[in-house]
Amino acid sequence: MANRLLFIFLPFIVFTLAGCGVYSFTGASIEGSTINIRTLDNKARNVVPTLAPALTSKIRSRILSQTGLSPVNTETADYDISGAITQYNVSVTGVQNTQTASQNRLTISIQIKFKNRLDEKANFTETFTRFADFAANQTLQSVEAKLIEEIGDQLANDIFNKAFVNW
Repeated sequence: MANRLLFIFLPFIVFTLAGCGVYSFTGASIEGSTINIRTLDNKARNVVPTLAPALTSKIRSRILSQTGLSPVNTETADYDISGAITQYNVSVTGVQNTQTASQNRLTISIQIKFKNRLDEKANFTETFTRFADFAANQTLQSVEAKLIEEIGDQLANDIFNKAFVNW
């Protein structure tokens, strides 16, 4: 009985989804086949030389691994992502009773411009911000690579979701 119901409803489900574009298990709807992901500019006051390539690579990896889009370096790509790092800042977030810092926070912001040449209503320019905390007894240099990795993953997920899942 269950197999019979499956055979009845499976074609309906397949045709319904096929008419709306290509879907992935991430919930993404992909109608195009090419994407141009440009290297981020670093416009933050505090410039880390490896930050722009590292964050660009995170975004590129996340999108390409989840969409099946082909990367191209042309103005005619179906999707185009460009942007700039606008903030790279360390601030104190926790204070002990002795009025000394107990915790610091690294904050990174990226302004992204997304163009969808197949559906201009999906275009956006938005700033994405994420942070990670670290103990004040640690130097930024000792934890910076790990924090950039962590924040980069979060930013890449946020950008992917906004561009292709629209969460």
